[in-house]
Amino acid sequence: MKAIVQDVYGSPEVLRLTEIDMPAVGEGDVLVAVHAAAVHPGDAFILAGVPYVARPAFGLRRPRVGVRGYDLAGRVETVGSNVQRFQPGDEVFGWTTTGSLAEYVCVPQDNLAPKPANITVEQAGAVTVSAMPALHALRDAAKVQPGHKVLIVGASGGVGTFAVQIAKSLGAEVTGVCSTRNVDLVRSIGADHVIDYTREDFTRSGRSYDAILDNVEAQPLSAVRRALAPGGTLVLNSGRGSRWIGPLGRWAKAGVRSLFTRQTLRPLLQRENQQDLVVLKELIEDGAVTPVIDRTYPLSDAAQALAYVGAGHARGKAVVTV
Repeated sequence: MKAIVQDVYGSPEVLRLTEIDMPAVGEGDVLVAVHAAAVHPGDAFILAGVPYVARPAFGLRRPRVGVRGYDLAGRVETVGSNVQRFQPGDEVFGWTTTGSLAEYVCVPQDNLAPKPANITVEQAGAVTVSAMPALHALRDAAKVQPGHKVLIVGASGGVGTFAVQIAKSLGAEVTGVCSTRNVDLVRSIGADHVIDYTREDFTRSGRSYDAILDNVEAQPLSAVRRALAPGGTLVLNSGRGSRWIGPLGRWAKAGVRSLFTRQTLRPLLQRENQQDLVVLKELIEDGAVTPVIDRTYPLSDAAQALAYVGAGHARGKAVVTV
């Protein structure tokens, strides 16, 4: 089968389209013919092998998993003997840890859910890796309730577009922060207020929020805290930082400061699970959440998709079709 393979760390130019072996199907596995697979900033970090502190997990000298991609949507081809939830022909979406930029992927059945009926396969392939962090940040970490005021920094990105819609589904009054060109997009997905960061600094507006999800982390923690209500929660989710330790230094500083204030400052640490994949499916089918697709690329142009996302230009998600 064809796949996008990375043999060494580097820029998107190190990726190559080549033939690899079909994955073996275990007793609890599902073989999926991939139709769409989104890429996200985390793929770009692994591609470059940064931060270096993460290399023991990804591979010290070269990637342990050579195929990039995490999100996926497609059709079930074969199921293992212990699989109860799916059968050949089912349309599914979910995630994989073995790379989804390939014609086929083999995943445990718990990594999948039936594709939402009211969206395209391209949209379904853009959900998991961005919508689930948004759900965990707002519902679990910040415990957003009806009437809360929520600020989404980076509201036009992959996580941000889902976060605006999920916060609205939780009954919050939502403010999105984005650039001028994305104001209309953020407003169109349900934001009650939109701040153009090129014209206004949200940390100096005098307004405060019960919860802030910061997907950019361009402002110092002390500045962002000015916009956070006493007893409010700031969730950090950019993954950015130095090439050596990534965001760990900022996360540690946030943890220490939380010890001396009523405000909660915490990184977003989340794990995908099948139960919340079903929650997202229901939100999508209820019309509360709609994936935002910026661009689509054929599998042969996956390197271009990663370069585009890695540069921070994507409005919503960039999706590779297979």
